[in-house]
Amino acid sequence: MENQKENNNAPVTEKDYRDAYEKEHYKAVYLANRVAQLEDQVDDLQFKLDRIKNNPIWKASGPARKCMHFVIRQKDRLKNCGSIGGVIQKLRYKSWEKKAMTHYGTASFPTPEERKRQEETVFERMVKISILVPLWNTPQDFLHEMIDSVQWQTYKNWELCLADGSDAEHAYVGEICQEYAAKDSRIVYHRLEKNEGIAGNTNECCKLATGEYIGLFDHDDILHPCALYEYVKAINEKDADYIYCDEATFKNGDINKMITMHFKPDYAIDNLRANNYICHFSVFSRKLLDGTELFRTKFDGSQDHDMILRLTDRAERIVHVPKLLYYWRSHAGSVAANINAKPYAIESARGAVADHLRKHGFDHFTITSTRAFETIFKISYEIIGEPKISIVIANKDHVEDLRRCVTSIFEKSTWENYEIVIVENNSESKEIFAYYEELKNNPRIKIVTYEGAFNYSKVNNLGVKEATGEYILLLNNDTQVITVNWMEELLMYAQRPDVGAVGGKLYYADKTIQHAGVVIGLGAHRTAGHVHYKQKRENLGYMGRLCYAQNMTAVTGACLMVKKAAYEEVGGLDESFAISLNDVDLCLKLRKAGYLNVFTPFAELYHFESISRGLDDQGEKAKRYEDESARFREKWKQELEAGDPYFNPNFSLDKPDFSLRV
Repeated sequence: MENQKENNNAPVTEKDYRDAYEKEHYKAVYLANRVAQLEDQVDDLQFKLDRIKNNPIWKASGPARKCMHFVIRQKDRLKNCGSIGGVIQKLRYKSWEKKAMTHYGTASFPTPEERKRQEETVFERMVKISILVPLWNTPQDFLHEMIDSVQWQTYKNWELCLADGSDAEHAYVGEICQEYAAKDSRIVYHRLEKNEGIAGNTNECCKLATGEYIGLFDHDDILHPCALYEYVKAINEKDADYIYCDEATFKNGDINKMITMHFKPDYAIDNLRANNYICHFSVFSRKLLDGTELFRTKFDGSQDHDMILRLTDRAERIVHVPKLLYYWRSHAGSVAANINAKPYAIESARGAVADHLRKHGFDHFTITSTRAFETIFKISYEIIGEPKISIVIANKDHVEDLRRCVTSIFEKSTWENYEIVIVENNSESKEIFAYYEELKNNPRIKIVTYEGAFNYSKVNNLGVKEATGEYILLLNNDTQVITVNWMEELLMYAQRPDVGAVGGKLYYADKTIQHAGVVIGLGAHRTAGHVHYKQKRENLGYMGRLCYAQNMTAVTGACLMVKKAAYEEVGGLDESFAISLNDVDLCLKLRKAGYLNVFTPFAELYHFESISRGLDDQGEKAKRYEDESARFREKWKQELEAGDPYFNPNFSLDKPDFSLRV
C-alpha cells in the first residue's frame, strides 16, 4: 500500500498516520518492556551479590579466596603457555620482544656512511619543511635535546620556528633559543607578548614559517635523525601532501627506555574518528591550510586531532611512513604520561570529532569514551529509517546448533525488521526436518533448499537471491548472539555509502577471541588470519584496538553485514572458493570497488567455530584448503605483495598478536 501511494502520489490519510503511530507505539512499549526485564535481572543479581558480600562467612574467607585466586591465575598462565615448557617459551618471547625494541632506538640511527649518503642525496623536489614548536616554560635539557634533534637531521632544508610564551621565571628559554638562532640561520625565534595556549602559540609559529611543507613538533620531544629525509622521500616518490610515521613514548630522558611503541596502520578514517592514532609526526603541504586555520583555539588540548581530521579531509595523498621516527617524552604533566594532566583535552577531542562528523553529513550521533582510554571513542551513528535485514544461515543437520543460533536471535535482538533465510543443504537427520517444520510457523523465517555438493559460496549466494531485505547478514549456524543491539551496531556502519562489509567481535565458548578483524598475508599459508586471536574477552587489544570500531581489510563471513546492492555489485561470494577464504575474497572485492570494510567490537557473538564442518587441518580438507589458498594467493597477488594497509609491516606475519618482527 505504501509503495502504491508513493508511486501514485496518493495523499497520506489519517488512518496511515494512526497505523504508523500504533506501530511506533508498539515498538516503544516492546523495547521498554525489554529494558524493564533486563533492569529487573540486574537488580535481582545485585541483591544476591550484596547478600553474599555482606555475609560474615564471606568476609572472613577473604584471605583464603585471594590465595585461591592466585593459584588459579598461575594455573591459567601455565595452561595458556602449555606447561613449564610454555612458560620458558613465553619468557624467551619476552626476551625477543625486548631485543626487538632496541632496534628502534639509537640502534636505528644511521651509520656514518648512511648519514653521508642521505646528506648528499639530491631529490627532484628539495622542499623546505618548516617545523613549528610552541614553547612554554620548557625545561632546559628538554629544550636542548629537541633543538639538537632537528639540527642532527640528515636532510638539511628545514626551518625551525620557535614561538615562546614562557613566563618571566623561565627567561632562560629565550636566551637558549637566541643562542641557537645566532649560530644557525634556519632557526627562527619569536618572543610572544603573552601565552596564547598550545593552539594560539602554534598559530604564531606558523606565521614565521616560509616552507612549502609544515611539520608539528612538541617542545619536549625528539626526532629520529632520518625523519625529514624519509618524509621528503615520500613527497618525491608518492607526491605526498600529508605524511605521518610510527612513534614511541620514552621515559627518564632516554629514548631507548621505551614505554610504548605505536606502529600504526595506513590512513583509516574510522580509526581516526575514534582515536587520534596519527598524532606525531605530522607534516603536510602548506596548500592544505589555504582558507583555514592551523589550530582552532576552541579545541585547545585536542587541537591536533581537530587539525588532522580537517587536513586529511583536504589531502589527496596521505602517506604513512612505517618507521619509528618520533620519540614522545613521558613526564609529569604530559599527556603521554597521563590524560588527567589535561582533563580539558577529553572534551576538546569529543568536540573535534563531533565537528568533523557534522561536516560529513552526520547529525544525530553520540560520542562516548571507552574502557581503553578517555579519548578513545565509541561513535554511535543514527540509523536512518527501518531497513529490512535478511539474515542468511547455511545449515546441514546440527539441529541443536541451529536452534541455539535462531533462539538467540529472537530472544536477544532489539531490531525488529528482519527475516531469517535458512539455506538447507543436504541434511539427513529427521530431527532437523522436524525443527524446520516448527520454524515454518514463524513468518520471519524462510527455508530454501540448496541441491548439490556443499559449496559455502553457492549456498549463501542462493540465500541472498531469496532474501528480500535491503541488507544481508551472513551468519554461521554455530553462532549465538550476546549483544542485544548487535544488528543496530552492524547496521549503523553498513548503511554508510562508503562502507562495504561490517563484522562483529566473535568469541569461543571459553570467551577468548575468535574474530576481531582479518589481516591478509597473516598466518602460515600467507593468505589471511584473525588478529587478537585467542586473547581474553576483557583484553584492550594492541593500543586499545579491541575497544573501537575500525577499518580492516576483511571481516569473517561468520557474521558479516553488507548492503544487498553492494553484494550483488561485486558478484557475491566467489563460488570457486567452495569452503575457505570466500569471505576474505568478498571483502577484497568490496575494497577494490571503493568501499571501506569495518570491524566493530560492539556487536558480540559466540562462535563455536568448526562444529558444523570440522577443522581444515588434515586429510582431504587440508588439501582442499591448500588448493584454495593457492588460488587466493594468485588472485590477490598484487594486494598480498603490497601488504595489508591496516597491519603495520613492523609486525610479524607469523603471529596474530601484533608481535614485532625479530
